[in-house]
Amino acid sequence: MTDKEIYKIWAPTGAKWVDWVRPVPFMSLPENTVLYGASAGFLPLSDLPGIREAGMAIIVDLPGTFSVQQGIELARMGYRPIPIFNGTFPQEGARATVDNGSVAMALHRYASELAQIEISKNAMPAFLLDSNRLHRYKMEIGLFDNSWDVYPQDVPSPEYLWDNGVRKILVIGAELSKDLKKLLYTFQKKGIDILWTKGYEEPQKQRIARPLFKDRN
Repeated sequence: MTDKEIYKIWAPTGAKWVDWVRPVPFMSLPENTVLYGASAGFLPLSDLPGIREAGMAIIVDLPGTFSVQQGIELARMGYRPIPIFNGTFPQEGARATVDNGSVAMALHRYASELAQIEISKNAMPAFLLDSNRLHRYKMEIGLFDNSWDVYPQDVPSPEYLWDNGVRKILVIGAELSKDLKKLLYTFQKKGIDILWTKGYEEPQKQRIARPLFKDRN
């Protein structure tokens, strides 16, 4: 399949939420990228209490390839996986702080599997993030910094979410990162409940503190 065909599998015409699928990982995948297997340690998401509640949207914030795999599992549960990976590839032969190539390879690898899953055009979204996006430690001067943050324009607005039936957002990840908290705070202000789980315990409702002025985008 071509990059465009794979992109259309993840962002099919006419389906809700697909306007937020980021095209960057589907463009010019490096030929030397290697896809490593995702680490184990999380229970199947179908075991999480309340994960199929009406009005529930999901944000998966796990290491890239594992996030994609969880997106496929959520698709089987009726959610629409929305990759919002926005990291760039380094120049050929260069080393980088974030392995965005493996994320892109995972999207390509699992596209055929996703194409076999029937998902309602009005399914609730599961936004996929790479928790490694914030790796900014440069071990050497020549290391390319391709870390990235998630910003308000990367996701639907609180008003759009509310008007389209979202009343709860479940975050699945090891922690609530600073950039994600900024978004969650705006959703919370709209009246959307925020829940969080590391993936192997019952989701707990969160109260997101107002970001400091200096942390605002």
